[in-house]
Formats: sequence, C-alpha cells, structure tokens
Amino acid sequence: MAVRIAGVEPGSPAFRGKIRKGETLLAISGHEIVDVLDYRFYMLEPELKVLVRDEKGREREVVLHKEEYEETGMLFDSYLMDSQRTCRNKCVFCFIDQMPPGMRETLYFKDDDARMSFLYGNYITLTNLTEHDIRRTIEMKISPINISVHTTNPELRCRMMNNRFAGESLKIMDRFAEAGISMNAQLVLCPGLNDGPELERSLKDLSRLTPALKTVSCVPVGLTKFRDGLYPLSPYTKEQAAEVIDTIDRFGEEQFAQTGHRVFYAADEFYLKAERPLPEGSFYEDYAQLENGVGMLTLQREQFREAFAFFEADSRCRKISIATGVAAAPFIRKLVDEAAKTWHNLSVQVYPIVNDFFGHTITVAGLVTGRDLIAQLKGKDLGEELLIPDVMFKYHEDVFLDDVSLEEVQEALGVSVSIVPTADGYDLLRCVLGED
Repeated sequence: MAVRIAGVEPGSPAFRGKIRKGETLLAISGHEIVDVLDYRFYMLEPELKVLVRDEKGREREVVLHKEEYEETGMLFDSYLMDSQRTCRNKCVFCFIDQMPPGMRETLYFKDDDARMSFLYGNYITLTNLTEHDIRRTIEMKISPINISVHTTNPELRCRMMNNRFAGESLKIMDRFAEAGISMNAQLVLCPGLNDGPELERSLKDLSRLTPALKTVSCVPVGLTKFRDGLYPLSPYTKEQAAEVIDTIDRFGEEQFAQTGHRVFYAADEFYLKAERPLPEGSFYEDYAQLENGVGMLTLQREQFREAFAFFEADSRCRKISIATGVAAAPFIRKLVDEAAKTWHNLSVQVYPIVNDFFGHTITVAGLVTGRDLIAQLKGKDLGEELLIPDVMFKYHEDVFLDDVSLEEVQEALGVSVSIVPTADGYDLLRCVLGED
C-alpha cells in the first residue's frame, strides 16, 4: 500500500527536501507507510529516509532533517490516510439500527476502527482486526485500546453480534494483555441476555486480564421506538438495575481488595434507574470511563459544590431555566436547590424533556432533539435564559441530532439559549449564576 501526498507545507522539512504534492509516500526509514499510525510512529526521529514515488512512477529516497517530534510538512487527503473502517457486526442492541430514516447520512455510519480507538478513544469490537493490525499494536505498544466486549461467552457473543468470528476475536485480548497493552472494556447489558449469570462469567473472565485491563464499564442497552423486526429487548426495571449494580460492585470490591483499583463500574444510568444514591468521587478514582457515563454525575456534583467558593454569596436576582433528559432532571434539580440556599433570589426551573422523537424509553440528555425542545418548552416561562447541556449537539456544531439548529430553537422559544459543558460542575454553576 502507499499514501498520496495531497500537499506540502511551505518551509517545512518535506518542502526543503523537494517532496511535492501529488507524489506518493511509500516508506519512512525502511518502514512501509500504510496509514496514520505508521506515519506518526516512524516520523518522530530527527533524520528520516523518506521513499517517495513521483507521478511518472519514478522512486527516490529523500533524507529529511528536522527537530525530534517536528512535523514533516507532508499533508494527506484524510487524517487516517486511509478510509475509515466500518463495523462488520449486526449487534442485537445496535443503536444505529434503531435510528429513524431520513436523518443525516453520517449518523448511520458504524465505526469499528482500531486506529480511532487509539487516537480518539473510540471502542472497537476486535472482529475486523487483521493479523497485521494485531502485531503492529503489540510492536508499537499502542495503548490504551478500548474494546466493546459485551460478553466473554464466545457462543453468546457470536449470537449477540451476529458475527461467527465474534467469539474467536476475544482471544486477541489475551495477546494484548500478555504484551502489556493497556485496555479498557465496555459491556452493553441487555436484560435476560448478558446480565445475571452471564455478567458474572464476563466479570470473572475479565478479572484475569488485570492489570493490563484497566477499567470495565457496564452500560444499559438504549432502546428506541424504531425496533420493528429487530431482536426483542426490553429496558431495565428498577429491580433489575439494582441487581446489576450489586453484581458489578461485588467484583469491583474484590478487585479493589486485591489490586487497589476497582476496575468494574456501573454507568450512572443504572443508579438513576435503580433510584440508588450516586457513589462519592473517590469511588471512581481517576474517572477513566467518563465518556461511557461512568461517574459523570458524581464529578459534576463535586465540582458544582466546590465552585461555591469561587463566587460571592450575594442578593443577585436571576430567573432562568434548564432543559435536560428525563433521567438527569431530578439530579440537576437537587444541585440548583443547593445553589438557591446560598443565592436566595435565584429562581431556576428544571424541565425534563420527554423523548418523543426516539421514544420514551430514551431518557438521556444526549439524545434530546431540537424538535422535542421546541414542542415541550414553547409557551413556557423560561425566564431570561435557557441552559442546555452540550451533549445535545453534534460535535463542535450548534446542531441537534434532528438537524434543528440552536438559532432555530432560540427563535422558536424567544429566549437566549446557552450551552453548558457536560460533567463540568464549575461551568454549570457559573452559567446558573450568570457569571462571565
């Protein structure tokens, strides 16, 4: 394989070496360059022997001199320098298969790319890794690798993922552990399928992979109303959620006693469903699984309370509203009630947004749409400002999942709307108080 050079930064080492746009990068210091991982790993040295091929097929070696870690200046058509790999599974719980038609095309893309796991923390299933990928990960010591395990029962994993190789691919975790590659894992739990005795089996099997396996998060399956023809699944009840927490905590306590690290964690959503108190901050150690909703609410609560010391207790008069998902609304209500004890003229209305778009079994803030916000808040007394969490938006854009823009929501509701960073209690209190 080879990678086309889409451009060269003026004045860069590659520019000085007369490497030009349109040429093909073949190797660096004798190592074939297939994609971004090869390139990033081998371009670090201060002296590079770069093998390129021009548009007429002539090959030449160029020696580049640069500072260690300095960029070469070569630009490529995509960051990965290759096409992004898609998922080969058809998991019974896949959220993308439960999406309504007519949404933007990017929302239907099923990512399962090991390179994205290392670069951006994405979770992969291991089912499309080649032997080259495995060996390269071990040789380059690429870690951590984030893995969607779901179950360690090979037969059950094949059934859950509708992939006959899904069970066999679990052996890759053993190879990574033996090589000292750090891993994090997640299990999407489905009632009656991979919880109960199967969850106990999975946690027991995963325990053997420590210390290479750093953390394991268990999250409840998300079910929309668009499940016609899909595997029959039901959401967790209060009692079922409590049983899951008890199982995970038992294994977590065993690990903590043996290693000083808890390793196994239930997502915040399980605590909300079970109506159980959230653990204290020390429970989550370094909050390694925040992106999976593990400890996010606890961190926000601790930061929110700590932030009291940064703002003067005064008689400011402020009337605002907050919109969030149904699950987190009671939690947010408790936080703002605490603030109201210090700032007595603070009036905050918390609105839980029922998810009519995806279905009422979806209760998280990250799947609230612009249409549901408008429909349920229009005509309400929202005060001088409406606060909403950033997880409602497309990454780095002010657009909801249903392509409704922030500007459209503000216009429809007739109120200024401010975006609050999720899991940042400091910013939440700052926005509630109206501080710059």
